[in-house]
Amino acid sequence: MKTLKAVVVAGYLFFASAGFAFDLQGHRGARGLAPENTLPAFATALSLGVTTLELDTGITKDGVVVISHETTLNPDITRTKDGKWLEKRGPAIYSLTFAELQEYDVGRLKTNTGYARNFPDQKAVDGTRIPRLTDLFDLVRRSGNGQVRFNIETKLSPLNPEETPDPETFARTLVELVRKEGMESRVSIQSFDWRTLQVVKKIASEIPTVCLTAQQRFLDNIGADTSAGSAWTAGYRYRDYGSVPKMVKAAGGGIWSPYFGDLTESNLREAHELGLKAVVWTVNDPVQIRKMLDLGVDGLISDRPDLVRRAMGERGMALPSATPVQP
Repeated sequence: MKTLKAVVVAGYLFFASAGFAFDLQGHRGARGLAPENTLPAFATALSLGVTTLELDTGITKDGVVVISHETTLNPDITRTKDGKWLEKRGPAIYSLTFAELQEYDVGRLKTNTGYARNFPDQKAVDGTRIPRLTDLFDLVRRSGNGQVRFNIETKLSPLNPEETPDPETFARTLVELVRKEGMESRVSIQSFDWRTLQVVKKIASEIPTVCLTAQQRFLDNIGADTSAGSAWTAGYRYRDYGSVPKMVKAAGGGIWSPYFGDLTESNLREAHELGLKAVVWTVNDPVQIRKMLDLGVDGLISDRPDLVRRAMGERGMALPSATPVQP
């Protein structure tokens, strides 16, 4: 293992592996190769070698922090204990206890769905359950990897407040667990809902915050065309700043994480001039991976970290060490 060195970015102290300036993040572990946000997916990413494990979190009815991209059970990946696929979107994770959540199998993509067609190389692992965040920390400890980071998203929406705890409760519960596990120096907390990031800044200034953004039809959390601003950005309005990087800087984010299709040479330059790092999501196509590397992004979130490693290797970039582990 390479030794750790301290790096200051936008006022935050990071511990990065010596020689690894580029942040290769495995999206939901390695969703293109194993069931998303599960221990098999994170074990796959660790076995390939990434600098950061990217993941999403929710909180159960009894206060357990679990790893899930959806606030409700997704019928494209969820089966009941008797093996039947959910016919429609299931209950909110926040409405279930952790024990109740463990009744569901999330180890396989439902065939003949658009979701499954997007990930033809994902290998099913039947019997896989939604894990706790503590389970992931334990997996990483077993791997012996003392430097991989965790980029943890708070999964909530101002449009569906009934499906999750409120932003204050969500952020405080997550921070409390991270501190209990002694992972403060290895965690960043990201969100499209910047309200949670403001809470993190207030109660845990040692933990970097990452402002996720998208200005697309499928999601627009910036609201550049609305004078009232966006419900997602904790009162920071595009009209007051004139650009997304300036909004992120004003909100105190050390890292800007835009949808890769929103990134341009111009706004990347602006972000860097403001002292921000730019880590784009979610880039899987080899052509787009090379394009983002050519632009000079600071990191890249991908369902296929193996393909990113290949592109990095072709450029002679330093690669994070692989730490094989069984889930």
